[in-house]
Amino acid sequence: MSSAAAADQPDDVIGVEVPGGTLPVQVWRPDGGDGPRVVLVQEIFGISPYITDRAADLAAAGYVVHVPDLYWRLGEPPLDESAPDLLAQAMARAQALPWDDAVGDTAATVATLRADAAVGLVGFCYGGGVAFATAARQPVDALVCYYGSALPSLLDLAPTVTAPSLHHLGEADTYIPMPTVEAIRDAVVREGAELLTYPGAGHAFDNTRPEFHHPEASTLAWRRTLEFLARHLPAGR
Repeated sequence: MSSAAAADQPDDVIGVEVPGGTLPVQVWRPDGGDGPRVVLVQEIFGISPYITDRAADLAAAGYVVHVPDLYWRLGEPPLDESAPDLLAQAMARAQALPWDDAVGDTAATVATLRADAAVGLVGFCYGGGVAFATAARQPVDALVCYYGSALPSLLDLAPTVTAPSLHHLGEADTYIPMPTVEAIRDAVVREGAELLTYPGAGHAFDNTRPEFHHPEASTLAWRRTLEFLARHLPAGR
């Protein structure tokens, strides 16, 4: 993963017009300046240092990465990563944002970008569910969903998610236990769609905070993510 210093600031911030105002979208660009677009969808912690690191990693792989600030409607400052009740604050913030607003804003970002480029979606946790629901509304070229926390309630959308997709889930995830993982597998796996599991990995295993991180699963899943994107959203096209 990129250093926090390298990922600290986006290259640009653009506005996407949506019902209710202008959605701010942070943009990271590759060294060449252009490439296929990836819309990266945040966790419940917002556009955290972890998310900006992953944005920089995708930019380094040749993608123009767009990160919509889904919490913009709430008018709250960024979450304090050092707060002892960070998880509780983050969960409250996600619950305060209407789901349809989160999906609608992400879909609007995708629609704006698809006007002139191929677009993929990569979402983590809360953002994994948002990305899945967005792919049911807007055509995309690739979808990567890390342990989408809302997936169990979204499985009726699976027939309308036709993009090539890759799902990562931990086998020790207490939020999405293995019987639920198997239900997700039955719903989403088809030609062009994969679901991979990781022994010993819990929920949010890619997040580098020590209470979540599973280094081996994180490394393997990220390698597989980049290989998947290279097949379906090649940076050279």
